[in-house]
Amino acid sequence: MSTPAIDRTAVTDAPILDVLAERWSTRIFDTTAAIDEDALASALEAARWAPTAVNFQPWRAIVARRGSASHAKVVATLAGFNSTWAADAAALVVFIAETTRDGEPMAWALYDTGQAAAHFTVQAHANGLSTHQMGGFDRDALAAAFDLSSDFTPISVMAVGELGDIRTASEELQQRENAPRTRRPIAETVIVND
Repeated sequence: MSTPAIDRTAVTDAPILDVLAERWSTRIFDTTAAIDEDALASALEAARWAPTAVNFQPWRAIVARRGSASHAKVVATLAGFNSTWAADAAALVVFIAETTRDGEPMAWALYDTGQAAAHFTVQAHANGLSTHQMGGFDRDALAAAFDLSSDFTPISVMAVGELGDIRTASEELQQRENAPRTRRPIAETVIVND
């Protein structure tokens, strides 16, 4: 039985790249598929080349493949609903910001780390991987689990892998997956548009 194709392409008010319109955050991953290592390497390379203030590159990542001790450590920090589905992903990638360097605050670290995660996500989608970024995790527990220095702050955990079969998911997951994709209109987002 093959997985039915899911079209979650966004209805946009202006044209955008297909890879952006088609990208969406699933919570249903194939629990048997290993991570496509080539696609993962490309996504990490895209993150590496994300724009960065003064070329400081204040992002780091933990790549934890399903079945590894690192994966179990990340899963143990997931909060709420995230803990019910995210472990199914072939990998969990933690994006970390270097928020201080040599005792000085890194003012753009959070923004730059977000750019790296965004580049990762778009490249992953272009290469057939599904992703879902999460903020629901215990940052302190994750930092402790990986012995991160106080200069580094975990920002997000991204589930990465092949899309799973929605028909095998719980009722709650199916409802969330089938919910309409929505975004606030541009007119409510752009504060000034002279």
